[in-house]
Amino acid sequence: MNITETLNKINALNIEDRIFLVQAIWDSIAAEQVYPDLNEEQKKELDSRINDSESNPDNVLTWEEIKTSITRK
Repeated sequence: MNITETLNKINALNIEDRIFLVQAIWDSIAAEQVYPDLNEEQKKELDSRINDSESNPDNVLTWEEIKTSITRK
């Protein structure tokens, strides 16, 4: 398979077909349930975030609050 030719064919598709293709590719990756290896620092960060989330389940923002915060900057 020539990836350049494939990408050129993909770019020739209309937006709806490209979105469909991306979703299909993503679904095929998710179905394999293959996850990248994490280094120790990444594992510690994830553990920290999980612990924080479990310890403070009400410490969340709504999507509207997040958007407002972003647009203020």
